Amino acid sequence: GQAVVRVSDNGVGISPQLLPGIFELFTQAERTPDRAQGGLGIGLALVRSLLRLHGGTVEADSGGINRGSTFTVRLPLVARQASRQPERASEDRASRKFRILVVDDNRDAADTLAELLGLFGHEVATAPDAATALKTAATGHWDAYILDIGLPDMTGFELAERLKGGPANPDAMFIALTGYGQAHDRVISKAAGFDHHMVKPPDISKLTSVLEGRAT
Repeated sequence: GQAVVRVSDNGVGISPQLLPGIFELFTQAERTPDRAQGGLGIGLALVRSLLRLHGGTVEADSGGINRGSTFTVRLPLVARQASRQPERASEDRASRKFRILVVDDNRDAADTLAELLGLFGHEVATAPDAATALKTAATGHWDAYILDIGLPDMTGFELAERLKGGPANPDAMFIALTGYGQAHDRVISKAAGFDHHMVKPPDISKLTSVLEGRAT
């Protein structure tokens, strides 16, 4: 069975155009004068990611602008005798902490991704360009590098090659982060030595699964 929780309001609502992607990272409604101080667009993406980690789902529905919204959360029910297992799984997941370097010239995107990964217990640093990334990489052991491909001073492909030939430890994971996700883009990333290719904005659940070695 499952537990179902619905929360409804009579607020500003969600436009039909925005609704399909409402749980994507950085998705925001257009700001109006009375909503000038908007957020970063990470709240609902984080909600979905956390629910997925527990085997749950969340859905949004709205009649449109100024017609309110309804959010429905579904979580699987756990038998009493198995109640300790999810706790154990959570403890195991929390124990897998990585040192991650995020390289992206979009500072807001890099900082937001770092904060999200930090919520999962990872230690994350950011760099806005390849030069800074190389200096930061030389300061210690890093388990994973998440590299934007379109950097201002060199491509992410070139940076990966420099890191692999220098400060990166041989077991480090390299993840390409780009706006391009066609098959040939993934082939290029693979040829450049990346272990994984992810399209912006990244799905946090999938990214954490990749880091834990549970997805490809």
